[in-house]
Amino acid sequence: MMRIVDPFLAAWPDVDLDVTSAFQFGGLAALLGHEIDLLVTPDPIERPGLEYRPVFDYELVLAVANDHPLARKAQIMPTDIAAETLITYPVARERLDIYTQFLVPAHALPRRHRTVETTDLMLRMVASGRAVSATPDWLLRNVKDVTGVRIGSGIPKSIHLGYRAGTLPSYLDGFIQLAETVEI
Repeated sequence: MMRIVDPFLAAWPDVDLDVTSAFQFGGLAALLGHEIDLLVTPDPIERPGLEYRPVFDYELVLAVANDHPLARKAQIMPTDIAAETLITYPVARERLDIYTQFLVPAHALPRRHRTVETTDLMLRMVASGRAVSATPDWLLRNVKDVTGVRIGSGIPKSIHLGYRAGTLPSYLDGFIQLAETVEI
């Protein structure tokens, strides 16, 4: 979303912009509580009074170290993760696509599940060969030492912008329109 900042600031010189990760795992409550105006999320949760607009598509892949044996596979199967430590964000397993769309239907689990709060630490753990992680493909484009491997037949996703229903202020509508045109 940072690629939108410059064009947004140019188009809306009188609007202040703040990007925060303070609500990284509590964004829905922050949006409902009027603490933020726009929520960037891959997992929209329907609630009365909220609307979501998808702005770009991507695929969830398994991030592995370049020298990891799984890096040589075209796609992984659920049993491939049985000996691995899987790192995720601190989100309930019921909300993690790697579990709900891949592991649980196959009655498979990783050897260990660990959570971390930052993407940088997650990717460093993966690059060091200590873990694997389900990660957006676009996030790995400029990461050295880490390879993305297709998860099964693929887990397609979209980034959504969530906002309170009703008439959007013109600057929020402008931000959403810019987001719909960005190339990732």
